[in-house]
Amino acid sequence: MELPANRKPNDPRFAQTQWSLVRKAAGTDSSARLALEKLCQAYWYPLYAFVRRTGSSPHDAEDATQGFFLHLIDKGALAKVDQGLGTFRSFLLAALKNFMSHEREKANAQKRGGGQTPVALDAQSAEERYALEPKDSLSPDRLYDRRWALTLLERTQLRLRQEYLAGGKGELFDTLRPTLAGSRDLPYLELAARLGMTEGALKTAVHRLRDRYRATLRSEVAETVADPADIEEELRFLIESL
Repeated sequence: MELPANRKPNDPRFAQTQWSLVRKAAGTDSSARLALEKLCQAYWYPLYAFVRRTGSSPHDAEDATQGFFLHLIDKGALAKVDQGLGTFRSFLLAALKNFMSHEREKANAQKRGGGQTPVALDAQSAEERYALEPKDSLSPDRLYDRRWALTLLERTQLRLRQEYLAGGKGELFDTLRPTLAGSRDLPYLELAARLGMTEGALKTAVHRLRDRYRATLRSEVAETVADPADIEEELRFLIESL
């Protein structure tokens, strides 16, 4: 995916991302906790899918995911963050694996999480989504990476749609959304007439939408890396995961 040339890895606008804030504060600062909760809320489903793919039942997967978040947010786990895990994606998976290895001997949710729900999970939605996962041979790790990438793309489109809605252009976004997936076979003349635009204006709108999509995707990725220099590498990894 081609990225905007004016968004360089050392762009100061990415100097303080959510993940860099969390790592810097190591869980001792209230703003870091809020940043961590925001990131966990955004990316809980890839973790749930990972636990399910390891063979856990829906109930046990929900329980393990909630127990993990409780451990992460309330138990000072960030004080032991491995500085070599530069991305939030890598940190979460490594931390979850470590948590699960220490929790296997505990038999129920009361022992693991005490019934608390530090991150609101939609269990029904989670299982409905998991039921749609392809019945392939993807390992839990590969499924996690794939779902992380797809979740990030979904969040990017949601942010962009909200931006267009705020500008009174929700119909335009919904009409042109297929172009974000690479579709170039749209009936431009027909769509332009429907939207009350010229064909040239519509093509310009498509170009602007794609530019905004790349910029928004980059911004979303930036939230999950500690160093802006890692944005390019993380983008490449995510594209390969798909």
